[in-house]
Amino acid sequence: QVQLVESGGGLVQAGGSLRLSCVASGRTSSSYAMGWFRQAPGKEREFVATISWDGGQTVYADSVKGRFTISRDNTKNTLDLQMTRLKPEDTAVYYCAGSTRYYSATYYLHRYDYWGQGTQVTVSS
Repeated sequence: QVQLVESGGGLVQAGGSLRLSCVASGRTSSSYAMGWFRQAPGKEREFVATISWDGGQTVYADSVKGRFTISRDNTKNTLDLQMTRLKPEDTAVYYCAGSTRYYSATYYLHRYDYWGQGTQVTVSS
């Protein structure tokens, strides 16, 4: 069993920055892809960013490309999301997710097997 715990969410003004962190505990494995997803009120959960097992491959949603950076530290079992130039439309609950089946970065939600509880990010205009 793997547990993911996110932190770093909060309220920020448009144009500001936040850094989200996710710590994995339990029967963790650094051999698989991880990702960040988000869900705004009344909307479906959507892909934000993903990273391969070794950090060598990253993929971003078009809406965050150039503003967000995903990274991981397998020695510490952590996954981060640096968010800059935030916009009101980035407001959502952000979820950390891990796969137990895929090594490469993947943006398909169904390929992730365990999820954190989410952290709220609110961007005011």
